[in-house]
Amino acid sequence: MTIAHADYIAGMAKGLAVLESFDTQRQRLNATLAAERAGLTRAAARRHLLTLAHLGYLETDGSWFWLAPKVLRLSGSYLASARLPRAVQPTLNRLAGATGESFSAVVLDGDHVVIVARSGSALQAYGLHLGARLPAHATSTGRVLLAAKSRADFSAWLKGRELARLTGHTTIDARAFRALIEQVRQQDFCVASEEHELGVHAVAVPLRNMDGRTVAALNVVATRERAETRALQRELLPAVLEAARELRPLL
Repeated sequence: MTIAHADYIAGMAKGLAVLESFDTQRQRLNATLAAERAGLTRAAARRHLLTLAHLGYLETDGSWFWLAPKVLRLSGSYLASARLPRAVQPTLNRLAGATGESFSAVVLDGDHVVIVARSGSALQAYGLHLGARLPAHATSTGRVLLAAKSRADFSAWLKGRELARLTGHTTIDARAFRALIEQVRQQDFCVASEEHELGVHAVAVPLRNMDGRTVAALNVVATRERAETRALQRELLPAVLEAARELRPLL
């Protein structure tokens, strides 16, 4: 949404930018690194780091800062109150129990997708925890959610964007990626194999509400054996498609 300039609190925006600078690649930051990541001066980044530490959202040894458990209050409140995670969780658990694979519900957030609900299984791919942010261009869920955009909005998303190569299988050519998204748009599902992480094979479908609007994506991450025998599409795709149909009235 857009707001009037007078209603915009720049200090809050900068503080959140500093907080979002912490991720799996950079778990500890000093003022210099936080400034680079948040687009602030070093002095401003230092003040925000110290304030966040004072409030209990960060811990520090005086030079380096890292996330404190208190940040989980923010995500915990969302997961406890948001409709989507609560609506899909029983279905994810049922699918996991029936197949032994790992299922997730994912939403798009800019360049990334965020896991907002997931089932547990024996397969625990790196980074597939609740709340994880994954690059949209290299994941089955990201591609499904990008395909749900209008062609004009997708073109705006892709324009000037550098698609990072995460494995030797990642699609990074803009023209090829545009064709891939068009294919996903036509077939209404996406299979991605080892484009985000080696050994990870996934299939995703859109989760739509009763108005036909895509609000999330549902995916399953399968074992190598299922992917190599094409059971990913033959056995698991029908299961997630049926689950998406069942969930529609709840979204």
